[in-house]
Amino acid sequence: MNSSEKGIERLLRSDLFGLKAYQPIVPPDVLSEQAGIPIKGVIKLDGNENPYGCSPRVKDALANYNFYHIYPDPDQREVRKELERYVGVSAEHIVAGSGSDELIDLILRLFIESGDQVLNCVPTFGMYPFCTEICGGEVVDVPRDKSYAIDGTKVKEAVSERTKIIFVASPNNPTGNVTPERDILELVKTGIVVVVDEAYYEFSGVTVAPLVLKYENLIVLRSFSKWAGLAGLRIGYGIFSTLISQHLLKIKQPYNINLAAEIAVKESLIDTDYLKSTVRAIIAERERLFTKLGELKFLNPFPSQANFILCAVVKEDAQVIHEGLQKKGIFVRYFDTPLLRNSLRISVGKPEHTDALIEALKELC
Repeated sequence: MNSSEKGIERLLRSDLFGLKAYQPIVPPDVLSEQAGIPIKGVIKLDGNENPYGCSPRVKDALANYNFYHIYPDPDQREVRKELERYVGVSAEHIVAGSGSDELIDLILRLFIESGDQVLNCVPTFGMYPFCTEICGGEVVDVPRDKSYAIDGTKVKEAVSERTKIIFVASPNNPTGNVTPERDILELVKTGIVVVVDEAYYEFSGVTVAPLVLKYENLIVLRSFSKWAGLAGLRIGYGIFSTLISQHLLKIKQPYNINLAAEIAVKESLIDTDYLKSTVRAIIAERERLFTKLGELKFLNPFPSQANFILCAVVKEDAQVIHEGLQKKGIFVRYFDTPLLRNSLRISVGKPEHTDALIEALKELC
């Protein structure tokens, strides 16, 4: 027995030794320090956050609440009732989570046993394989086609006796394209659990949520991080068959949603007119940003229905551009994976952010 086996490592799960840590984005104060510039000079276009922030009602309500010393409702009764009116399905079909990330983890905990398979339509959101491996499942990557659409035939061919879940992000992160309802229904017909992640739904307006009432193996996830500007409060929700929702409520941590997030959801749903106005502003800026990026000969932007744009870098080095932008205090996401070689994902900011980004890109290339 070597020295490492004598220590605490011998008690760790051996299947997690090879797990790669998820690479999250970092907060503005860290970015400020990295770039050596004041935090006010940071232009953060790497996290798909809402640059307009949350509803003013949220800030006021949080400041004036007097019962933070009391535990939140473990059954999420008020939150689920509020969401019932917004989503258009009864509360018994809804479960909220600490971001949709927690719900991804809970779904996998509910269905996946060691050796079970999860189909992952790559390139897509990295939390699906990350959480699958933590839960002891096996990730089977099914590449999207050249336009980043799901290849339904390949997905169905990848289904085996061990397949339990298929993840579909729509709009997809980081490509921004929507999966048509007909393609999702083809996957649902396999009888496998199909999880449609609609974190960017409010920017596309395309949803399959009403179909959950018809198909018990269909799950839809949503988030308040993007459209409602609540990324820092970690609040998302899912729409499930009643059987699945009952089991999820049983296995989740009792107080998984904090009181601040509960308050923020309530006030956000009261103030949807304001939030929809910021969504419209982001969509309008998305189109302007797409046009501006397309005018640069070294970038090939991909059409998006989310609040970000994926760009393939042509005849230039995306990493060099990424690092050059960082030095100017502009932060975007860099990809160099097999299906996203030499690419950048740029979140949609305010008009002044677009102008600064384009000027910086012109100076770099």
